Order: sequence, then C-alpha cells, then structure tokens
Amino acid sequence: MMEEKRMPPEAAIFGTANGVFFMAIFGTLWAYTGIMGLQWPGGTQTALLIIALLIGIALCTTGFLLLRSGRKFSGTSAGSKSGKKQRNAFNLIFAAEGIAIAIAIFVCNATQITQLIPIIVALIVGVHFFPLASLFGVRVYHLTGGLICAIALVAWIFIPERISIGGYEANAYMTVVGLGSALVLWLTSLQIVRIGRGIVQNAEAR
Repeated sequence: MMEEKRMPPEAAIFGTANGVFFMAIFGTLWAYTGIMGLQWPGGTQTALLIIALLIGIALCTTGFLLLRSGRKFSGTSAGSKSGKKQRNAFNLIFAAEGIAIAIAIFVCNATQITQLIPIIVALIVGVHFFPLASLFGVRVYHLTGGLICAIALVAWIFIPERISIGGYEANAYMTVVGLGSALVLWLTSLQIVRIGRGIVQNAEAR
C-alpha cells in the first residue's frame, strides 16, 4: 500500500497517477506484443488490439482524474518539493530502464538471439519496479516486478519458442510474455487506482 506518512497528499497522488499512466500505456504495449505473437488472421488481431487499446484508454482516464483530484492539495511548498524530487528520481529510473532495454536489443541483434528479446526486456521491466516501490511507497510494485520476471523466466525455461494456438503457429515468447505482462500491469493499475482514491479520501477528511 502507499505509505502516505512519508509524503504530502500532492506527492502521493502524483505517484499513484503516474503509476496508473505507466501501467496503462505499457500494459497496452505488452498486449500488442502478445497479440502480434499469436499470428492470428488480421481481423481477429485487429479486434484484440482495439480491445487492448480501449482498456489502456480507460485506465489512463482514471489517472487523469486522480491528477485533477490532487490539484486541490498543491498549495504547500513541501508538497511541491517532494513531488519534484519524485519526478527527478522517476525520470532517472525510467531512463536507466530505457538504456538497458536498448543495449539488450542491440546485443540480441548482434548475437542473433532475437527470439530472446521479449524475455530479456520483460526481465528489465520487472526489475525496474523494485526501486519504484521504494520511491513511491507502493508495496504492490514488488509483486508486479516479481510476477513479470517470473513470467519471463517460466516462458524461457519451460515453454518452447513456438507453439500452436487456435490452429496457428504462435511465437510463444512474444505471446506468453506479452499477454502475461499486460495482465499484470493492468491489474496493478487497478490496484493503484484504489490506492489513489483512498489517499484523496483521507486527505479530504483531514
């Protein structure tokens, strides 16, 4: 849960809203990866992509609503300083994740093991949640990171690279890691929305 006592309402709400955006957007991107891995007929894939996009939009909308709720608590300098520190720290973590992913993709392409890109990227994404858990005081991020890493490792160790799904040969690494990670991120987003609403309600009651 969000550790409110460590930060003012503005900073806490920013943290939750930012988390919702992150989970919604990247959950949708992972869903795209998984759907493409299925290699089903175009019409079916398009329908699945539309569903994934609608889920992402709906979750982003809840994030914007949280940000709007947090504006009423933005009058204190302490909240602004705390929020700024969090933004800077988040940007550093996010940049490090992006650099690590870029390096991983380059190495996989150079060594001709491109089939492992979804797994390695998922591991990097999963690991990056652990510092975010401490930064924003959201303990559920530990579970999110652990589950994404576990999905990637299970796919790598126990699932063949290509499997038959619905009569079509699917890229199992893309499908399992993509759809699994999307589900984890979307469910985490819902949990963060619940946390954010609780923060708003507690702040309004004071």
